[in-house]
Amino acid sequence: MKLQIALDTLTLKECIELLDETKDYIDIVEVGTPFIIEKGMKPVKKFSKRYKDLEILADTKIMDAGELEAEIAFKAGADIVTVLGVTHDETVQGALKAAKKYGGKIMIDMIGVNNIEERAKELEDMGVDYICVHTAFDIQSTGHNPLEELKRVNKVITKSKTAVAGGVKLETVDEIVSEGVDVVVVGGAISNASDRVLAAKQIKERLK
Repeated sequence: MKLQIALDTLTLKECIELLDETKDYIDIVEVGTPFIIEKGMKPVKKFSKRYKDLEILADTKIMDAGELEAEIAFKAGADIVTVLGVTHDETVQGALKAAKKYGGKIMIDMIGVNNIEERAKELEDMGVDYICVHTAFDIQSTGHNPLEELKRVNKVITKSKTAVAGGVKLETVDEIVSEGVDVVVVGGAISNASDRVLAAKQIKERLK
């Protein structure tokens, strides 16, 4: 079970400080969507060179031009690229083509997907590597969490790996682990913690 740290709002310097502190407990470094919008592929390039033992995920949330946009991220050094589950099959297939070319992986972000079981099965049949259930930042304050969606996805997929994101913290990680997941995505619960090393260590220790 892997721990993915989401880096969305920190500066590049702050991210490097955080990763240097916590890298022993992290498996995947996520260059978050806001970070990419602000800085482009620069953080992906920087992290892929500096943290060679960690996987780098570019949270591109691709919706169109799947092959082209995925290729940009893979060429920059990303190991994993995200595509939105609500997009067309052709976009997913294009991203998968780029992943095959560069030896990378595709993670599907299921944010906004309504027919989640049906779509998860379709995506698995296309050959995606990861399916990520994701409670959007804008609705986390309403009490939504990704656990129920994870349960629904786990009932229908057998080959693709799963990931869970959206407000995950130490207090909620145990029930996610109990349900079964391959990647747990954590952001503020580590980056905003008073002791970031301890926070990363404690969460990583819960992942079996």
